[in-house]
Amino acid sequence: MEKFDHSYLEMAAIWAQNSYCKRRKVGALLVKDRMIISDGYNGTPSGFENICEEDGVTKPYVLHAEANAITKVAKSGNSSEGATLYVTASPCLECSKLIIQSGIKRVVYRDEYRLTDGIDLLRRAGIEVERVD
Repeated sequence: MEKFDHSYLEMAAIWAQNSYCKRRKVGALLVKDRMIISDGYNGTPSGFENICEEDGVTKPYVLHAEANAITKVAKSGNSSEGATLYVTASPCLECSKLIIQSGIKRVVYRDEYRLTDGIDLLRRAGIEVERVD
């Protein structure tokens, strides 16, 4: 475990509070060479109303925190190659595909999601995965 893992995860948890989602607030930070190069939290795409659920069900177009952080760094022109992703909940399968394709080499998360297929895929791709309480 790296020295700053707890600090970056705490910062991701603080960032999660920006989410308008009621069911679960998730935050993510992308760190490279000890610099935060991107951040994200779960929510609707830019320009949409900030309402994530309808009748207690998450809308299908809500973006996960990881997807927001990855697309934000792509839009900025920076590279996530070799970066570490800190996220408050373990990535789902769809986000894990994005993580693999974006060159992220390490994922550190806090809360275990009920499905492990995302984490399983990351490990299969040779990405270092670590859970930190």
